[in-house]
Amino acid sequence: MSQLFSGEVALVTGGSSGIGRAAALAFAREGAKVVISSRRESESLETVKMIESAGGEGFFVQADVSKSAEVQAMVAKTIERWGALTYAFNNAGIEGDTFVPLAKYSESVWDDVIAVNLTGVFLSMKYELPHIVAAKGAIVNMASIAGLVGTRIGSAYNASKHGVVGLTKAAAIEYADQGVRINAVAPGVIETDMAGRAGFTGADSAIRPRALAMHPMGRFGVPEEVADGQADR
Repeated sequence: MSQLFSGEVALVTGGSSGIGRAAALAFAREGAKVVISSRRESESLETVKMIESAGGEGFFVQADVSKSAEVQAMVAKTIERWGALTYAFNNAGIEGDTFVPLAKYSESVWDDVIAVNLTGVFLSMKYELPHIVAAKGAIVNMASIAGLVGTRIGSAYNASKHGVVGLTKAAAIEYADQGVRINAVAPGVIETDMAGRAGFTGADSAIRPRALAMHPMGRFGVPEEVADGQADR
């Protein structure tokens, strides 16, 4: 085992399941102390148990990333517990209404999706960056293929992920001369609970064949591929 992140501290938002959980476990395997944050306590504590069962260190901080005070507390508790923050994966997100045309899209759902997916990434970076700059660390933000091209998955989701891409580019330029790397990942459909709720996965999904046809490998990805950067799993 390489222990690439031995002794470092990593924060993963949306670490209760899916890509966030896979990323938290990957950080822990490489020796990082991992903070799991999400709104869902029981699932997040399960992620912590998985880390500890594998011999790693982790703890849970409940937070809604759309709320500034909770994000500030999330980062403060990280520093209080382990004295530093080196890496962050700002992954928390929601899908909103899927396959609903813009003229029929709920304004309240729009507000929720933008608040979590875009404002949540902004707030997370805002309060993470002072510590990550001090540690000369790095940030990865969760975007999506829907942040690079237009899709029918929903106007709010598309807008939020395009926003994450733009926000990441701006932040990367702003902090490059301070030795901090800020990047985004933009996967296609990944086999997660969110993809299931959106209607992409599941044997009875009407759109699964069409969605699969848009993936050159003829299959959807799995969370570990995003977390590990493995293209040959």
